[in-house]
Amino acid sequence: MAYIILPRLQHPAVHSITKTLTVNKLSRKLLLPSTCCNPVGVSKCLSNVHDVKTSNKYSRNTHNSVHGLSERRQVELSSLTRTQGQFSNRAPTAFHSKILLRSPLQNPWLSGVDSSGLLVPPYVDESRRHFTLNPRKIVEQSPKHVRPYLQLIRFDKPIGSWLLFWPCAWSIGMAATPGQFPDFGLLFLFGLGSVIMRGAGCTINDLWDRDIDKKVARTRSRPLASGKISKRNAVLFLGAQLSAALCILLSLNSYSVLLGFSSMLLVSTYPLFKRVTYWPQVVLGLTINWGALLGWAAVKGSCDWSVVLPLYLGAAAWTMVYDTIYAHQDKADDMLIGVKSTALRFGEDTRAWLSGFSAAMVLGLLLSGLMCEQTWPYYAAVGLTGAHLYNQVATAKFDKPEDCWKKFSSNKRLGAIIFAGIVAGTILKGTNSDKEESTDAANKNL
Repeated sequence: MAYIILPRLQHPAVHSITKTLTVNKLSRKLLLPSTCCNPVGVSKCLSNVHDVKTSNKYSRNTHNSVHGLSERRQVELSSLTRTQGQFSNRAPTAFHSKILLRSPLQNPWLSGVDSSGLLVPPYVDESRRHFTLNPRKIVEQSPKHVRPYLQLIRFDKPIGSWLLFWPCAWSIGMAATPGQFPDFGLLFLFGLGSVIMRGAGCTINDLWDRDIDKKVARTRSRPLASGKISKRNAVLFLGAQLSAALCILLSLNSYSVLLGFSSMLLVSTYPLFKRVTYWPQVVLGLTINWGALLGWAAVKGSCDWSVVLPLYLGAAAWTMVYDTIYAHQDKADDMLIGVKSTALRFGEDTRAWLSGFSAAMVLGLLLSGLMCEQTWPYYAAVGLTGAHLYNQVATAKFDKPEDCWKKFSSNKRLGAIIFAGIVAGTILKGTNSDKEESTDAANKNL
């Protein structure tokens, strides 16, 4: 099928059309089938798409509301088509879904509904199904029977996987041989394990909280709360996730296997603590940062507690910061249904509390670095971490959920800063060791 592309110009006829389609705000071009390239055809195709209203709301009864353009408009549009029209024989791959009409219209132009609820013309729907690495688009383009399971594990929101992965990566980097990069094979395994265990954690959380989620505006559309997935299917899916995670764990040394198993009590019971204490974030911090212990053990075969314990506790303090900010999104609903969190516990003093936890994180990182004999790039990264935490806490708008989410999401960059500092510091540590050995050898020769 060929397409005619009409550029959005300040022409009376096209301006009227593009205004009602809201294309003037979202795109520079309006795409129509080439079968509509004559003036009458264009007017009928456009009028069949929706009923033009001054309020920009679209009619539900398009079959009975076909409005043709006036003869004058048809002539103007015909003139524009002859002078400005361009023809293409390929489908409109760049046609963004937000341009499509937000209306349950029943006509041949619109068929299929994407994940955001927009009605999609068939040729556009097919053209949008192309290879992508964007998690949100992967979920949107997934088959209908798969999509709820991807939503259950929050595949479209990978921030949780990053927050689980970074403490693992820090520990693996700390345990690396001086002068060398961390083990990329282990980083890959822990990255994959983080995605799987994050998904398993979300599934466990939603199984425990499915009745609570129905009462919270932000969570009532989750697959279990909305009924898209049954409890039985969710349990079976959880079993598959834990089996996959077990396969990864069994590829590590025996000390790491035992250490990994010891975290399962925390993983399975964390969601219950929000019912009984205002400090569930403490339990989450101890749970999600278990990788700070496991990463070192996977490299060395055991834990050097003088290094990993300050790292683990510092990471737990970090969780107190970002998850308290996250909890402020739901505090109004939490108060109504009786769910507890540090956001409610701290209240107006949240900024002061989070400043204290930020200082605790920086202190934990400093102690861990000193015990591991880290070098200046590591401490520079710790300084940047402190500045990042200060900016988060000082500028957070706790009464605005969108700002809370923005601050929460920024922590994946903070984790990357620390990891970069660890890698650079460990490589420089090896260089310094080589220089010291050369100096000692020279002194002996003298």
